[in-house]
Amino acid sequence: MIIRSAEFKGSFVDVEKCPPSDVPEWAFIGRSNVGKSSLINMLVQRKSLVRVSNTPGKTQTLNYYQVNERFNLVDMPGYGYAKVARTNRESWTKMTEDYLRKRKQLFAVFQLIDSRLEPQAIDLEFNQKLAEWQVPCAIIFTKSDKNKRQDLVKNTRGFIQEATKNWKFPPPAFITSAETGEGRDKLWQYMQIHMPPEVGGAITKAV
Repeated sequence: MIIRSAEFKGSFVDVEKCPPSDVPEWAFIGRSNVGKSSLINMLVQRKSLVRVSNTPGKTQTLNYYQVNERFNLVDMPGYGYAKVARTNRESWTKMTEDYLRKRKQLFAVFQLIDSRLEPQAIDLEFNQKLAEWQVPCAIIFTKSDKNKRQDLVKNTRGFIQEATKNWKFPPPAFITSAETGEGRDKLWQYMQIHMPPEVGGAITKAV
């Protein structure tokens, strides 16, 4: 995909104050430090559009990035471990649920999973919440370049087997690497197919 423009549109802590546009939104969420920012940078082929930090819990707001003036990518706060006050974590939890359940522009959420790890309870629990809330979901396994192939297969299959128990139809899954670009084309193809014709068509013409 040709990226003609990718720009930061703002950070928000209140769903009601998020941009009022009608363009579709794709949200990225996962355990703290799973690689959300790096993945978004890889997708739009911008090294520093999203600030990358090694500190868990650095993303504390809903961060909006508009691509080609056609759709938004939303970097959400990570769940799980973060060196922040309990009240902050509680506010993030409410903001996350409000966004995922109330935001009409949300097309789907990408749940990011660290492919180096065996299935983690916190990831499976969040996936179950997405199923209960009936939020369209796809699973993205990150950091594939930092994993032995046999471990990658074992970990991804193990998570998918557990996660599919939550859904009537299993969510699609992608293996990615922000370092090598693995999975980028497949992700864009998936997004193009599932976006409105006027947006998906624009992506197709840019490929």
